[in-house]
Amino acid sequence: MKETVLSFDCEGQRLVGILAEPASGAPAEVGVVIVVGGPQYRVGSHRQFTLLARHLAAHGVAALRFDYRSMGDSPGRIDERRDFLGVDADIKAAIDALLAARPALKRVVLWGLCDAASAALLYLESSADPRVAGLALLNPWARSAASLAQTHVKHYYWRRLREKEFWLKLLKGGVGAKALRTLASNLRLARGAGKAASDTRSFQDRMAAGLRAFDGPVLLILSGDDYTAREFTGYARSSAAWAGLLARPTLELHDMPTADHTFSTLADQDAQCHICLDWMSKRCLAPQIP
Repeated sequence: MKETVLSFDCEGQRLVGILAEPASGAPAEVGVVIVVGGPQYRVGSHRQFTLLARHLAAHGVAALRFDYRSMGDSPGRIDERRDFLGVDADIKAAIDALLAARPALKRVVLWGLCDAASAALLYLESSADPRVAGLALLNPWARSAASLAQTHVKHYYWRRLREKEFWLKLLKGGVGAKALRTLASNLRLARGAGKAASDTRSFQDRMAAGLRAFDGPVLLILSGDDYTAREFTGYARSSAAWAGLLARPTLELHDMPTADHTFSTLADQDAQCHICLDWMSKRCLAPQIP
């Protein structure tokens, strides 16, 4: 495995990325662009993006991880820092740079965790880029006030209401009026989960549109110990825009019951790397991967 620094243009600014690729021999014809969730840079929490890119490269797949404008080593003012709603140009520039740097590569898989997964879907909703061969989406971000409230009600309050200790504490005055008002507020908000405001198109609905328009293979990995994954699942099941999308034959779902949001244990990080590589081998690549 070898690594090379790439510097490439994005709307007049130079972005910085690290390309990991096999030390010898031609890489697989499909590479990976690791889209970074924010606000963070190309290494990722506990070096997870670095480890993923190196794992892929060691098995014959070139992988580019890069910094958005105004993040990491890419130039720009901190007050110009972009969130996942404004990085279409950065993602396109990274795809352009990877395919230009290694002409043997024909297409790419977009890999993203959390709001980077959302950014990948929003990119396809806005561009329908034919160079994207697949999507690897991990714990996508679909948060709204309503979806967060629904998740808290379902996965926290519902569990608490079934505990004997909760009712004993309530009878003894150990549960205050503020806590009960919080529960009531969450119940009201939860009723709106999956419903977009009538006068605007939500980013969650735009994500659904991007996924619906994409006919290539999709990998969806959901962590069991993660509220973001639960919010996404709850939203997708309750939203008309998402109806049927998670059941499409082109989508492969993997649940990882013990994993947290960023796959912080070595075992979970290693497992998701293997899942991604196996999925690419089966669904995105000719049999070049050993």
